[in-house]
Amino acid sequence: MQRLLVALLAAFDAAISAAVGLVALLAPLTLLWTLAFGATADWGALWPLTGTLWAFGHGVPLDVTIGQEVLIAVGVPTEAATFTLSVAPLAFLVFTVLFAARSGRRAARAGAWAIGALSGAVAFGVIAAGVAVTTRLAALETSLLLAIVLPTAAYLVGALCGAIRIAWEDGDAGLVDRIHDRVDAAGDWAPVPAAIARGSAFALVAVVGTAALGLAVMTLLRGGEVVALFQAARVDALGAGVITLGQLFYLPTLLVWAASWLAGPGFAVGTGTAVSPAGTQLGVVPGIPVLGLLPENGSIWMLIVVLLPIAAGAVAGWVVRSRLVWEGTPLGSAPRAVIAGGIAAVTAGVAAMSALLAGGSMGPGRLAEAGPAVGPFALALGGEVLLGAAILLLSPRNRDELAEERTDRWVAEMTASGPGIGSVPDAAFDGQATATDRLSDDTAPLDDDVRFSPPPRDPGGRDD
Repeated sequence: MQRLLVALLAAFDAAISAAVGLVALLAPLTLLWTLAFGATADWGALWPLTGTLWAFGHGVPLDVTIGQEVLIAVGVPTEAATFTLSVAPLAFLVFTVLFAARSGRRAARAGAWAIGALSGAVAFGVIAAGVAVTTRLAALETSLLLAIVLPTAAYLVGALCGAIRIAWEDGDAGLVDRIHDRVDAAGDWAPVPAAIARGSAFALVAVVGTAALGLAVMTLLRGGEVVALFQAARVDALGAGVITLGQLFYLPTLLVWAASWLAGPGFAVGTGTAVSPAGTQLGVVPGIPVLGLLPENGSIWMLIVVLLPIAAGAVAGWVVRSRLVWEGTPLGSAPRAVIAGGIAAVTAGVAAMSALLAGGSMGPGRLAEAGPAVGPFALALGGEVLLGAAILLLSPRNRDELAEERTDRWVAEMTASGPGIGSVPDAAFDGQATATDRLSDDTAPLDDDVRFSPPPRDPGGRDD
């Protein structure tokens, strides 16, 4: 019954996650629909647009088809009437992964992590299938298979990551415990998997933090350009609000672009363009306000920013090394090298997946190529993190570490060779035990001691 309850609660969590993501789109679109079209608006197109954009936020590409009337009104060439839009607003995917990880942790603490993760993913997949089937648009077409698979895969990955983390730490009396026991039996290599996971998490958090800091600095330096593009768009308050909301949904995507710029390879905003620390080569870019943050030029001296990803790897190496010293597990050079390589490999894999989701096409013609390149970004970030982690993990141990290691080894040898350090024979405590007994007698209540008992009363009831 408990497993059934866990499965039901996990499915309910998945339903809440999907509902929150859909409502986050449906609410502003409803307001826009009301203010723009009034009571005579065609409300039948609101739900299909919401579901299509929700799938797009999970990485599903959109095939956009512009009608002939719009082409004539806007003055767009006929060859630009059809194009693919695949640079996704990753805020929806990030929310789904984080919410799924929370649900997976709850299922693991309940003792049924596998059932919880699978039931949540199945429920989310059913909802995604329902949304994909009921939200077909001729102007914004999506692949039905991808619209079901990609949101479901995002939820499943998040749920498994959260669940396995808790099951590894607390145990699950099942598969994870058996794997944990085999890892523990590996001797000096036992702490390696946990150290790789911990170091990778810190490295990724540090990279995202530096990317966010860089984006904030560019906002302060080039905020005037963003305002100028808002003014050039000539939109009213409603239009400005919609543009701002859309750019907020693209914030995780912009962080991936910023991380690629810090790593060195940079990114593209059209075919034949490049934005990197070594130099910036831009042609005509769309008048999207957030693109005003793009630097106008670069310099070879700006390559110093690659020290930031190296510092992120150093932070990860320092955290792992400090934890190993605190746990009293001084590993040799080979396990530490594997840990550094594992941290770099995981970071490079996440970078490749992020670049794949944050890159692609953002319009017709030359805009068909945008975002960071998958291979260069993954290799550059992985190599830089590897360098930083290796510096901290493979450097010679300092005096404090060696002294602590020698002390622990001496204590272990003394404990194994005989009685405990400073042990005294039991006979030496005989006198002390007697004195303790006397001390306990001295602290007994006075009424119980014969020496302090009152004299007996006279049988006639009178005192002397």
